[in-house]
Amino acid sequence: DLDKEMTEAETEEKNAQADYQATMSDAADKRAQDSKSLTEKDSSKADLETALQGHGESKKATVSELMATDKYISSLHAECDW
Repeated sequence: DLDKEMTEAETEEKNAQADYQATMSDAADKRAQDSKSLTEKDSSKADLETALQGHGESKKATVSELMATDKYISSLHAECDW
């Protein structure tokens, strides 16, 4: 009876240890994937922020050009309208 209980306890301990190791391995894999994903997202964010800054500067230049064109058109209307 005691031998049977000892055998069952040893088997349960081995199964529990195997489950624990599998869980720890899965957790390590997930941490590695999360870390890689975070690095990729940070890189993508930096690229997008750089592009956004460039587009902002381009917009500013385009708006300035539009304002100059509107001013020129207004001056033409002032000269041509009677």
